[in-house]
Amino acid sequence: MIDLTAISIALHAVAAVVWVGGMFFAYTVLRPALTMFEPPQRLALLSAVFERFFVFVWIIVIALPATGYLLVFRLFGGFAGAGAYIHVMHMVALVMIGLFVFLYFVPYRHFRAAVVAQKWPAAVGHLNTIRRIIGINTILGLVTVIIGASGRFWA
Repeated sequence: MIDLTAISIALHAVAAVVWVGGMFFAYTVLRPALTMFEPPQRLALLSAVFERFFVFVWIIVIALPATGYLLVFRLFGGFAGAGAYIHVMHMVALVMIGLFVFLYFVPYRHFRAAVVAQKWPAAVGHLNTIRRIIGINTILGLVTVIIGASGRFWA
């Protein structure tokens, strides 16, 4: 028999690891390494990276809440029975999702258009906004992972 709770926990964990790990990699490893390239090559490469990564993030921003809500209701009978750490993770997740949706539809859309039009200064400006949002989401994601891993052991 398939255990829906076990599958949900596994999917939830994998989705969080892929999203947070991808942002951590992009922010702390990929971005600094790309300084060796000239802006046109760097910006075109980042556009291609974002295009591929954001497909996964869209899947994740659907999977994380779906599996999270399923777990809250299966394990705790709803939010009323959940610990404070669940409420904190839920709030942070909603902020992270909101930041990603904004990033995708505003600065990323403009960044992509600027790269296609080879308007490099404009692309850099939009990339700086994207970088700040990814930096914030990386920190929020790492905090959420810490809360998820340790929250049940809080007083």
